[in-house]
Amino acid sequence: MKKKTILSKRPSWDEYFLEVARLVAKRSTCLRRSVGAVLVKDKRILATGYNGAPAGLKHCADVGCMRQKLKIPSGERHELCRALHAEQNALIQASLYGISAKGSTLYATCQPCVICVKMLINAGIKEIVIAGAYPDKMAADFLKEAGIKVKKIK
Repeated sequence: MKKKTILSKRPSWDEYFLEVARLVAKRSTCLRRSVGAVLVKDKRILATGYNGAPAGLKHCADVGCMRQKLKIPSGERHELCRALHAEQNALIQASLYGISAKGSTLYATCQPCVICVKMLINAGIKEIVIAGAYPDKMAADFLKEAGIKVKKIK
C-alpha cells in the first residue's frame, strides 16, 4: 500500500489558481452570483477581480438588484447591471498598474459572458480555465472561433 505524502495532496496549478478565484469571489457584492477571476502568466498572478459596483459607487447590496427587479434572466441584457464583471475588473486592475494580460491565462469561477469574452480576446488571453458554466452560447462560440482554449475543472 502506497503511503500518502504531502506532495500527493498538493493541488495542480489549475486547481490552485481556481481556488484563488473562488476566494476572490467571496469579495463580490452581487446579489445574484459571486464570481472571481484571476489573470495568471508563467504561474504568477497578474491581477484579480470580482463582480461588483465601480469604485466609490454604492453596492447592489445597498441599493438592490436592478436585474432582479426587472426579472432579467441570467446570461441576458448584461448592460442592465450596476456591477462590473470579475473578468472586466481583473483586466482593469492589470491595466491600472501597467501589466499586460497578453499571453496570460484567465481562471474564473464560471465561463465569461460574451461582453467579457470580447475583451479577453482583444487583451490577448491565450487560455481560460473555469469551474462552472454560464448560459451564454455566443461567448462559447466566440472563444472557439478565436482559438482560445477553454478548460473546465471541478
